[in-house]
Amino acid sequence: MPTQDLFVAEARKCLSAGRKSLSVPQSLDLAAQVLAVDLGLKPALLYDSNGASADQVQQYLSSLQSSQLVSRSLLTLDLNGNALIVNPVAVRSNVEQLFRDGNLAVIDVCHSLEKPAITDLFRGELKSMIEDLLMLLKGFEHLKEHEKPHCAGKKSEEWNLCTVFGVLLGYPVTYWFDQNKSFENCLSMTSLTVTTASATWQADSAGHKCLLYSFSIPAVLLQVMQPNLENWRVRLQERFQQQNVLKDLTVSQSTVTLPSVCL
Repeated sequence: MPTQDLFVAEARKCLSAGRKSLSVPQSLDLAAQVLAVDLGLKPALLYDSNGASADQVQQYLSSLQSSQLVSRSLLTLDLNGNALIVNPVAVRSNVEQLFRDGNLAVIDVCHSLEKPAITDLFRGELKSMIEDLLMLLKGFEHLKEHEKPHCAGKKSEEWNLCTVFGVLLGYPVTYWFDQNKSFENCLSMTSLTVTTASATWQADSAGHKCLLYSFSIPAVLLQVMQPNLENWRVRLQERFQQQNVLKDLTVSQSTVTLPSVCL
C-alpha cells in the first residue's frame, strides 16, 4: 500500500469521533504535520482535526510507530484535555535556544490594556511555567514505551495554555494574559500580521500541500518583533534543508482585523 494510503487508513481507523471519520484531505494534512514533528521541522502538533480523545491520538501514533512510518521518540501529551503529538527533544532544544538567544517574545494581551505590549519573559509565573514544562518533557524522554498519553499533571492546571501552546508549537512569539482576572483579551479590532509556513509532501502520489505554521503578531509590534521573526525563519529554513520528505517551503504574511480573537 502506498505510504500516503497507510497514513490515511490509520487516521480513519483510529480517530473517529462518533460516527464521523477524518476525510482523506484531513488525514493527509495530519500525516504531513506528524512527519514535520518527527523531522524536527516543528516541535509539536496540537490535535484539533475533530473531537478525538488523547487516547485515540495515542492509538494513531502507536500504529504509525508500529508500521515504522514515524520514529518511536514521538509521544502524546494530554494537557488538560488537549492532545498534542510532541517531539520532546525538539521542544526542549528549541525552547532552550530561544531562552539562550532571547528570541522568544511574550506579548501581554490582558483585557485591561489599551493595546498589546511585550512583557518580561522572566517574570515569576512565566519563568516557572516554562521551567516546569521543560522538566516534564525531559522526564518523558527517558521512557522507552509510550503506550498511553502522558498527562501533564495537576500543576499544569494553573498554566496559561495559550502561552504554553505557543512555546510547544515553536512560535517565535506567544500571547499571555492574566487568566486569574479575565480570559478576555485586547485584540478586538487590532490589526494582526499573520505569518504562515507551508510545504508540499511528495510521497507516492501527487504532492499534498499542508500548513505547518500559523501565528499572529499585533501589527503595532511587528517592527520590534522583526529580529525574532527573521531568526525563526532562518532556523526553519536550516532545518528544512536537512531533510528531503517535505518540499517547497513557503513563508508568507497577511494582515487581518477581527471583531474578536479567541485565544
